[in-house]
Amino acid sequence: MAGALTLAFIIWGFITPAGLGTVSTAALDWVITNTGWLFVIAASVFAVFAIVVAAKNFGRIPLGKDGEKPKFSTISWISMMFATGMGIGLVFYGVGEPLYFYMSPPPGTVEGSTDAALSTAMGTTLFHWTLFPWAMYAIVGLGMAYGSFRLGRPQLFSAMFTPIFGERAVHGWGGRIINVLAIIATLFGSACSLGLGALQIGGGIQATGMMEKVGSGVLVVIIAILTAMFVASAVSGIERGIQWLSNTNMVLALILALIVFIGGPTLFILNVIPNAVGAFIGDLPEMASRTAASGDGAMSDWLSSWTVFYWAWWISWSPFVGLFIARISRGRTIRQFVTGVLLVPSTVTLIWFAIFGGGAIGIQERAERAGETGQKLANMVDGAPDINFDLVLFDLLGSLPVANWVAVLLMVVTVLLIAIFFVTGADSASIVMGALSERGAENPSKKSVIFWGVATGAVAAVMLLAGGDHPAEALNGLKNITIVSALPFVIVMLLLCVAIWKDLSKDPLILRGKVAREVLEHSVVQGVERHEGSGFSLLTTEIPMVVADEKSGEAKIFATEATVDPASGSKPDAADGDSKATEPKNS
Repeated sequence: MAGALTLAFIIWGFITPAGLGTVSTAALDWVITNTGWLFVIAASVFAVFAIVVAAKNFGRIPLGKDGEKPKFSTISWISMMFATGMGIGLVFYGVGEPLYFYMSPPPGTVEGSTDAALSTAMGTTLFHWTLFPWAMYAIVGLGMAYGSFRLGRPQLFSAMFTPIFGERAVHGWGGRIINVLAIIATLFGSACSLGLGALQIGGGIQATGMMEKVGSGVLVVIIAILTAMFVASAVSGIERGIQWLSNTNMVLALILALIVFIGGPTLFILNVIPNAVGAFIGDLPEMASRTAASGDGAMSDWLSSWTVFYWAWWISWSPFVGLFIARISRGRTIRQFVTGVLLVPSTVTLIWFAIFGGGAIGIQERAERAGETGQKLANMVDGAPDINFDLVLFDLLGSLPVANWVAVLLMVVTVLLIAIFFVTGADSASIVMGALSERGAENPSKKSVIFWGVATGAVAAVMLLAGGDHPAEALNGLKNITIVSALPFVIVMLLLCVAIWKDLSKDPLILRGKVAREVLEHSVVQGVERHEGSGFSLLTTEIPMVVADEKSGEAKIFATEATVDPASGSKPDAADGDSKATEPKNS
């Protein structure tokens, strides 16, 4: 079903790209007007849910069998998770977004190009890129890892809904619809990333002087080359392909960031880091509650271009990023998993935006105060920043105090970085789509992986063509279709939170603690009643209990048996040991 829908979309886009663009724009207007509030509320729910699950007793539960060790080292785990989660987006928006918000803050906030605008720009950027998107990934990853590695369910998105719908979620039409929605969301989210990568690589070609202008034909060629690269990586497997590329890319990203940090306004960048954190924390309630009702039409337009687009993009990425980080997180506890997924990438993201975005703002601010128009990275045109997101990163590199050949070399490295960042994300996506289309196969067939890889490239080309030949129009085309395609999946993810909570509440580790507390409380009451306030002590031992699992098998847990012992210290008689654990309810 997902394959047929994809082919129909591709054919439609290639036959009448203008018609597809018109329909997507109309659909976007309807989504923003009628359901923008849903994206805003859902994003906050996901963040709170992930934090609560990690903080509760659920955090002690392992994502696997008891005593199982993690498959990947912590460094490789973080590298793969980060590169897959949002690497290409950081490169594309790392300079342009903070600079744009500095020059033109969100409607109704502060005046642009001021000290207050710097704080607002960095706080808003972190709001879009740190805690909230990674919470979405964590929820999907947690549901899949727990169900697959702890309970032995198939690696199907629908299987995570077994606590709500039963086995029908896996084998019935309802389960198939859920899996199709997951594939479609993943497809369009990956295609959007591929389109962004192609646009920025095209910008790099222009910046290095290889071509004066990059049109749609060149962008399609770039998409074809990137598609061939990530399909080749995907069929090589996770360990040989993704792990090697992720580690290589982290090194390249680190080198590029260090060069910009040292060559740019270093002291300004260092001051940006605490400023950004403070602005994010201070403005979080206001940022998390922005809807179209917060202002006039300007706020609605702003949300569709930024916050709602990002929430839709992250939601569309969550099936494949979540399922991918689940596959590489086996053996870690839930608390380790959620803490790692939320905090480590968010910290790296903070540093990245401080270096590239903060560095760009520092250069822009210095040029504005000195009146050096030629040194500015962007200018205001018709009340809005004239920022070409495809080129602004290369403009930043060109402004560094280095020889011209060094700047060109940095631009080439950046193009390579963009390509590898996309490959590490897209090959994960094609593997996940292949697995979902093959009923949860742990190692999907190469034929399936290749099909979904090629489909991703074709959809990216269609989305770019539907937007138009101008880079800004092409970017809007990518955003429009991504937001519309993510709408059904918001409901799916909210239901997933309910399913995860029901699952974790019945885990043997949680039941054991619950039974132990009940037994101890009962024994204390017995002791007080039997000894009428005299001193006594409790002796506790672990006794095996058997509870039925969801597949009618048996899972042994150990609950506490408490016996009341007089304060004299003598051993209790057998008759005293009448406070025994009873089988818990809902077992």
